[in-house]
Amino acid sequence: MTLLSVNTPTEELRRVDAAHHMHPFTNNSELEDKGARIITRAEGCWLSDSEGNRILDAMAGLWCVNIGYGREELSQAAARQMSDLPYYNTFFQTSHVPAIALSAKLAELAPGDLNHVFFAGSGSEANDTNLRMVRTYWQAKGQPERNVIIGRWNGYHGSTVGAMSLGGMKGMHAQGGIVEGIEHIDQPNWWLEGGDMMPEEFGLERARQLEEKILEVGPDKVAAFIAEPVQGAGGVIVAPDSYWPEIQRIVDKYGILLIADEVICGFGRTGNWFATETLGLRPHIMTIAKGLSSGYQPIGGSIVCDEVAEVIGGVEFNHGYTYSGHPVACAVALENLRLLEEEKVIERVRDETGPYLKEKFEALVDHPLVGEAKIVGMMGSIALTPNKETRAVFAAEAGTVGFICRERCFSNNLIMRHVYDRMIISPPLVISKEEIDILIERARQSLDETHAILQEKGLMLAP
Repeated sequence: MTLLSVNTPTEELRRVDAAHHMHPFTNNSELEDKGARIITRAEGCWLSDSEGNRILDAMAGLWCVNIGYGREELSQAAARQMSDLPYYNTFFQTSHVPAIALSAKLAELAPGDLNHVFFAGSGSEANDTNLRMVRTYWQAKGQPERNVIIGRWNGYHGSTVGAMSLGGMKGMHAQGGIVEGIEHIDQPNWWLEGGDMMPEEFGLERARQLEEKILEVGPDKVAAFIAEPVQGAGGVIVAPDSYWPEIQRIVDKYGILLIADEVICGFGRTGNWFATETLGLRPHIMTIAKGLSSGYQPIGGSIVCDEVAEVIGGVEFNHGYTYSGHPVACAVALENLRLLEEEKVIERVRDETGPYLKEKFEALVDHPLVGEAKIVGMMGSIALTPNKETRAVFAAEAGTVGFICRERCFSNNLIMRHVYDRMIISPPLVISKEEIDILIERARQSLDETHAILQEKGLMLAP
């Protein structure tokens, strides 16, 4: 085979890709005809593809490129570390400087007594760690029967078997089954599931499902509750204000561990270092990944509170990964955190660009297709609907309209994802006001084109 490069014709790249590359979350047979979009370069908030298009990435890759693309400082940090120590493990009472320095920095940044870090290669791996860690914690405390973990339907915690089980994506559960001892409660999605309740009433009802589930399972059998502060892959679902204070009250009352999955929300996405600060939560464990290195290196982890870490530290925790605390990944993550801190990126999101995006994004609710526009910091979603007053879904199969809108976004050189019939954004934290204007302009254009297609095809119908 001829050596492939960014200069190889697009059709040849697509042919080889379809022949050999199995894509995640993709019906790969469809690529044989359509072919993948081939991304060749990136800088700031912008991507370039093999056909010469310049695309505004309003998803920061997979929610992760917080510092933006093309930062030479991160490339140089990786190169320096590769020269000094390209790899060594942290098993068996061994460590190295990048892992030590990064764990200390994360302890400094994390709220409360979250002072200890168990490294992984991704958020999925970190949530697998959490599954074993909380069960080991209760075993070490002489309560091995406390092994049930409660998650939420439509929550997302990764795609390994353990992490997928903790999440509540039923389509994923159907492919291979789930780990035993995992229960789920309903998500706090008022727009889709709130019925005639006001948002605050609905938030309390959904939070109190946790208490009902604890009593159903048995308080002496529940180990932990895991949730994303703001649901990401589930459609950027922002819970009503009443929800999280009630969740905190319940976990405190029954003495169960709270795991906050900050894989998407962490490292500035909500206008603070962590969404638990934005929402006033007190988790025992926080799952981290994505923005930790801005996607420049694969790395994740669990930030653990003093009490849990002390108990786990008293036993030999037979768990870990070849790349736990990989020195190059740790070095890049440290440099990424330095840039976020020294350039005051998170403060700018909180005080300047975040409020500006919120104003512009929420104004999309005046579009005839948009029933709700919700945003926290730099993650937002809009609910597409044929009837704003009744919060109706479309008569077409769920996701049909969202997919049409996503394709129009792609055609307009805007990366904006869809989750069923919600459109979601999560741009790099370094996005400028001028780029926000472009994002909103292209989003509105794509909504207009989607509306026209729906009218032409007779799809602007509720069931």
